[in-house]
Amino acid sequence: MKKIAIWHNPKCSKSREALGMLEQSGCDKEVFKYLEIPLTEETLKELLGKLGCHAKEMMRTKEDIYKELDLKNETNEEKLIEAMVEHPKLIERPIIVKGDKAIIARPPSLVENFLKN
Repeated sequence: MKKIAIWHNPKCSKSREALGMLEQSGCDKEVFKYLEIPLTEETLKELLGKLGCHAKEMMRTKEDIYKELDLKNETNEEKLIEAMVEHPKLIERPIIVKGDKAIIARPPSLVENFLKN
């Protein structure tokens, strides 16, 4: 099995649950605590490509900073990516990466099927 990466926030129960599922599976994993070591613009673009989604689909739209920055009507991908680089709290979690594919593991039960494929 390929090495699995998880973009993880230890304070998030869903992220902890997904990490626990990875640990139980015994897979070779690498944990990235993206709030401690923020993602670069390049890494975010790479993740978006693996997720196959737009930047807004990767954002936590209920966060106060999302509202403060008035991102609801923002459609410019570059501006949305810049906002996530500057405010990593905006990034939905957990993100699980295997090879050239990724998922936002919400709900964490998505992890099991993702590992099988």
